[in-house]
Amino acid sequence: MLSWKDFHGPNAGYILDLYERYQRDPAQVSEEARHFFHDWTPPPPLLPTTNGHAAAVAPSQSATTAPTVDPQIIVGVANLAQSIREYGHLDAQLDPLGGKPPGDPSLSLDYHGLTEQDLQQLPATLVGGPVGQRTATAAEAIAELRRIYSDSCTGFDFDHLRIPEVRTWLREAVETDRFGPEQDPIDAVQLLERLTAVEGFEHFLQSNYPGKTRFSIEGLDMMVPMLDEVIAYAVDAGISEVLIGMAHRGRLNVLAHILEKPYHDILLEFKDPVSSANQTRLSQLGWTGDVKYHAGAHRHVGKSQEGKSQEANLTVRMAPNPSHLEHVNPVVEGMARAAGSFVDEPGPPRQDQFLSLPIQIHGDAAFNGQGIVAETLNFTRLKGYSTGGTIHIIANNQVGFTTNPSHTRSTLYASDLAKGFKIPIIHVNADDPIACIRVARIAMAYRNHFKRDFVIDLIGYRRYGHNEGDEPAFTQPKMYAIVDKLPTVRQQWADRLIDAGTVEKAKADELAVAQRTKLQEALNNIDDDEQVEPGIEPPPPGAARKVDTSIDAQTLRHYHQELLQVPDGFTVHSRLERIRRRVADALKEADERTIDWGTAEQLALASILAAGTAIRLTGEDVERGTFSHRHAVLHDAETGDPYTPLHHLTDGKAAFEIHNSPLSEAATIGFEYGYNIERPERLVIWEAQYGDFINTAQAIIDEFVVSGFAKWDQTPSLVLLLPHAYEGQGPDHSSGRLERFLQLAAEINIRVAYPTTAAQYFHLLRRQAKLLVTDPLPLIVMTPKSLLRHSLAASSLTELATGKWQPVIDDPRMTDEAQRDKVKRLILCSGKIYVDLVTSDHYEQATDIAIARVEQLYPFPAYELEPLFESYTKLEEIVWVQEEPRNMGAWAAAKPQLEYITEKKIPLRYIGRPRRANPAEGSAAWHKLNQAEIVERAFSWQKEEKS
Repeated sequence: MLSWKDFHGPNAGYILDLYERYQRDPAQVSEEARHFFHDWTPPPPLLPTTNGHAAAVAPSQSATTAPTVDPQIIVGVANLAQSIREYGHLDAQLDPLGGKPPGDPSLSLDYHGLTEQDLQQLPATLVGGPVGQRTATAAEAIAELRRIYSDSCTGFDFDHLRIPEVRTWLREAVETDRFGPEQDPIDAVQLLERLTAVEGFEHFLQSNYPGKTRFSIEGLDMMVPMLDEVIAYAVDAGISEVLIGMAHRGRLNVLAHILEKPYHDILLEFKDPVSSANQTRLSQLGWTGDVKYHAGAHRHVGKSQEGKSQEANLTVRMAPNPSHLEHVNPVVEGMARAAGSFVDEPGPPRQDQFLSLPIQIHGDAAFNGQGIVAETLNFTRLKGYSTGGTIHIIANNQVGFTTNPSHTRSTLYASDLAKGFKIPIIHVNADDPIACIRVARIAMAYRNHFKRDFVIDLIGYRRYGHNEGDEPAFTQPKMYAIVDKLPTVRQQWADRLIDAGTVEKAKADELAVAQRTKLQEALNNIDDDEQVEPGIEPPPPGAARKVDTSIDAQTLRHYHQELLQVPDGFTVHSRLERIRRRVADALKEADERTIDWGTAEQLALASILAAGTAIRLTGEDVERGTFSHRHAVLHDAETGDPYTPLHHLTDGKAAFEIHNSPLSEAATIGFEYGYNIERPERLVIWEAQYGDFINTAQAIIDEFVVSGFAKWDQTPSLVLLLPHAYEGQGPDHSSGRLERFLQLAAEINIRVAYPTTAAQYFHLLRRQAKLLVTDPLPLIVMTPKSLLRHSLAASSLTELATGKWQPVIDDPRMTDEAQRDKVKRLILCSGKIYVDLVTSDHYEQATDIAIARVEQLYPFPAYELEPLFESYTKLEEIVWVQEEPRNMGAWAAAKPQLEYITEKKIPLRYIGRPRRANPAEGSAAWHKLNQAEIVERAFSWQKEEKS
């Protein structure tokens, strides 16, 4: 039988409330409760003692002569304690500008029907937790809870958490102050030195470059010491890599003091020297750079012991990012995932979530305003995306550019979005250094213990406007009247140490002078003709053309048979088993075109794994494939258990992972980009459900995928598979927006392909894998839908084994010179429209028309097209045929290239849909009519208006 002493806090209140109802009328409680209370001994009445503390009546004392305590008071005490723990943050002093806390009625005695005298009469054990153990009366315990949860500069926001173990751990950490200065001392002078460096850096830039934007950290200075604390904890925990994502606010300061980017280099960027010769050289290499507060950096951190530095065992890396707020978030998570994975053995990767630590530094307005934040938070517990927990710091200025929080979010706190993901949140006043350090310690300890995310809402202000040339008093006059008079956190901390006798004022002033001197020396050491040098190395010329993608035919047969095997007792779905039996003999006859798209892909992936290159394939529904063509993961028809054949290749030398992604494009592509950048030697593939949905991720495409090299000297090789073709399925299931990728193509920044056969796709993937080290570029592939199983898209074993990637494929009918001499019109096309043309009744009769496929659209294959044109000696015109509208598809990109190749000596025409705002028709019947008209015009010799 449980004693009354076994119940604490809210549980004690609940059991006593229930007992009171039982005493009034046993029928008011359940049968189980009646049975329990029949033999239960309630707590003895409580009597006041001479010292004012409450004490239980001695067992020998008659209960009949002792005064009783109303159980409702006991319940009230328990509820008050719970309210303070859950809502005390609403009374905490979180705003360094002195804003009044919102408060909550449940934090008052009156709300719970209590008086101070009531609290004096009850024991602290009713409050429960560590506080209840170290105090005597409920009054003392409640006062202690208020000191911790309400009267401090820290707001513990945990009421949304529902896992008992998590709540208990956090309560113990907070109420014992296990991470505070008394149990884990803070070096006060060292902290002053750090704040002096942070502030001095900003002051130096302001005095020397007053008109230049730097997005000062001032008002959130403690962010740097907090990051110091997190990184020190990471070193001690054995973490190998810390990945940081942050926007512009305070970035230069973090680069200087956390990444240790030399002051010299930062100041050189402020001087912004320009040499026409240097800029020309860099432009020729495809590098145009980015602004200084978008740059990334990395440093190695050694573990110090007794003042002696040891070999570096941790790398801190800040990812470069664009001005598109929060879009670096998934990139950093992808980097962290890659850094923690091992892929040197076949099967799925081995993931060690303690090897890497992602840190995301958010803006207060952007955390709520940018949807990609929620998309990225959703990764936290997903099998294919989790990273073992992220430390989030919201750099809370309490204003977004010129917009007040009441206009940028519908929640009380900037951090409230995280509550939906059950992430602990601590709000902290950025002008309380000790509170900030304590919070950083709690966050890291929690993350390492539970492998979950943690949010720190660092509430500060912005010393200047959005940028240093802005006047914030135009829109926030009251706020900046306070800011202008507020001493900096460095000054406040110095005054505190001086008052305590820890340092002398002369010493504090000396630190500031030393920091200015250090910065001035760095500026003085910049030569007049010194240039910013990114250190770019161009790839070897022609590397892509030299790649051999052939492979032994018998080896492919071996892979094919292995991929068809399943474990004993595994039941494949009956319909799928019939499909697998049909493709079992696809490689039997070497010259028969019986290998479909899905089979060619699996063979390509198997050969890449056998060569020792790891593969990550993700996207919506990729395990089966949107169009049920892949089936890379089989599911037992009876148990549902998965089986991945590519994990079990006898020749496999590297890991393969495949994951159905969440229903997101922006965050998932950003994640794969980050994974790819962190581990560029791995083949990373993302597939869209339909290519049309790629525009949801346009910012990631624009800002990272196609421009990462030009801005930041990153060399991504991410593969994007975008199902694309006009098949009467409407405007949102037709177009992978080919034209947008071609518009973004320049300076050899990407490869864009639209293959029409399984063999072409096979060689394209193998070529990409072989170029990962020598000539990495993102690969954009327009993939088929209806052609996945079409006989004209199928290939033979010979084409896979001995073939190669062909940027241009000539008309297979034109096998001799006599046939070529009859050709007057050369049709150039790309993708599925080719099948529509060659299956037309006109095709075989049109001996004066040849059809060539342009399979590689960028880099444009002039090298292959020029001799092709010359081989048709009687050519009268070239016609570009496409199913996309004229302002979409490849025409706009191909036209100037074709005119350049032909020197405009051969007439060039366009046949396809006219210019349209909408990619495709909503009516299948209308689509069919338009498609037939395009084919008819392609073979017609009637005069058409020239393009």
